[in-house]
Amino acid sequence: MSVTINVNGREITAEKGEVLLTSLRRSGIHVPTLCNIDGLAPSGSCRICVVEVEGQRALVPSCAFPIFDGMKVQTNSQRVLQARKAIIELLLADHPDDCFYCERNGNCQLQSLAEQYCVRSRRYAGMKNSYLPDSSGESIIRDANKCIKCGKCVRVCEEIQGVACIDFINRGSHVTVGTAFDQGLNISSCVNCGQCVVACPTGALIGKSHLNRVVNAINNPEMHVVIQHAPAVSISVGEEFGLPIGLDVIGLMHAALRRIGFNSVFDTSFSADLTIMEEGTELVNRIQNGGVLPMFTSCSPGWIKFVETFFPGNIPNLSTCKSPQQMLGAVIKTFYAERKGIDPKKLFSVSVMPCTAKKFEASRPELGRDGYKDIDAVLTTRELAQLIRMFGVDLTSLEPETADTPFGERSTAGKIFGTSGGVMEAAIRSAHYLLTGTELADLTVEAVRGMEGVKEAKLNINGMTVGVAVVNGLGNARKLLESINAGERNDLHFIEVMTCPGGCVNGGGQPYNTSRDRVIARATALYSLDATESLRVSHQNQEVHQLYQEYLGEPNGEKSHHLLHTHYHQREALV
Repeated sequence: MSVTINVNGREITAEKGEVLLTSLRRSGIHVPTLCNIDGLAPSGSCRICVVEVEGQRALVPSCAFPIFDGMKVQTNSQRVLQARKAIIELLLADHPDDCFYCERNGNCQLQSLAEQYCVRSRRYAGMKNSYLPDSSGESIIRDANKCIKCGKCVRVCEEIQGVACIDFINRGSHVTVGTAFDQGLNISSCVNCGQCVVACPTGALIGKSHLNRVVNAINNPEMHVVIQHAPAVSISVGEEFGLPIGLDVIGLMHAALRRIGFNSVFDTSFSADLTIMEEGTELVNRIQNGGVLPMFTSCSPGWIKFVETFFPGNIPNLSTCKSPQQMLGAVIKTFYAERKGIDPKKLFSVSVMPCTAKKFEASRPELGRDGYKDIDAVLTTRELAQLIRMFGVDLTSLEPETADTPFGERSTAGKIFGTSGGVMEAAIRSAHYLLTGTELADLTVEAVRGMEGVKEAKLNINGMTVGVAVVNGLGNARKLLESINAGERNDLHFIEVMTCPGGCVNGGGQPYNTSRDRVIARATALYSLDATESLRVSHQNQEVHQLYQEYLGEPNGEKSHHLLHTHYHQREALV
């Protein structure tokens, strides 16, 4: 029921029972917050969002205070401003003074609030913490000294991702956020998704950087350095340079990477097409020959580690296909190296991913051969922007360039891998062709598109009903897995799972300050490309066909299975 409230002397319409912060934001009234997470119940822990409500003796947190008819609110009274400033000063009292060296410098919510509320001196002096940063993991560094105990990372990990790797530990003034028994992230149940990194308002959680090893390789005259970039990168990296959200800067990005000094630039969308050929063939074989069903996609490394840690009994359900990153890494170190006459030990292979878990994936010992890895370094989208700025390249002044051969062609089916439902839609298009020999009448599969946590469809292919599901966010994946394992679901053949809510467009390595609207804009950009280009199915990618003819043989054949497939194993973790 709609009610009228008075905010700062003007009337606005609100919904009775909803929290005040929601009404204020809908009316364009900005109130700062450090602990609020859209879609989750309010915690009211940071108190930055306090406002003055007539009839209430104390200031109230707008994120947790319910609307009532006729309420009168002041969001910027002298009392409110003084309270917010005091909270910021108290948070800064024991905060490290190392902003110049912090990754979040210039993009830190605490720093921004200090600027907004004119905090120019230290009124309170607290004892500085002296925690040792935890850099034991492959993807994420945890620095408790910078933690303001807002709890966002804890809530994202538990309530959205269903992992619960971290929580508040210790008591009283010694409370901080840590893992079970305060052990390293490397032996915890962390799946490296990086959603905690994106949620953290300060630099208490950051991605582990591979920038130095990439720069060293570029400056080593003995190394042949190549780079690949994931589908979601080209429609998000422009945000780091003030370009419109969702703008595809792929041509400018290729030009920038060549200016920086990479010998070859490849598009991972090519190996997304390659993945569909392998994964689609694997699915058809499982359906026709009584293999383990449902089959789960294996493109998302956070999801793989989640299954290995929490649901090891479902490892046989995972596709044995490597992810597109690792497939391209494998053929770069073999086929490409042989064609160019390069010793693989002198070939440094870099990937740019929207994902922090890809750093962990690249470190897996089973993803390589003959003593070298498929991928030598992984940069996030944020790190790519840093690299471009470091080398003084003006992205917007360049002329667009294309990717290099022999991995230069890609379909839009490979490109939409970057959003939830994209892998499934690409697989459906090619699976239909593999099973019937004809193209799907309508290549757009609306049933698997959108930001919903779980999407399902029933497809009639050659008289056979194929049940498919698309899941994004590990909390949703946990619920579906538990339902399948309880015997409640036996109507699904193929399930796409993406670790991050919304898919790779919302990965842990994407630009900070990600909102739902921004994620939707990125996904919309990928689907716009799919709607306007002519090559929309993976099985028509001629360079993929050429790779099979010249080197791999056939999908799921002996050589392709050796290079493009892998295995997974149960993991023990402190939980």
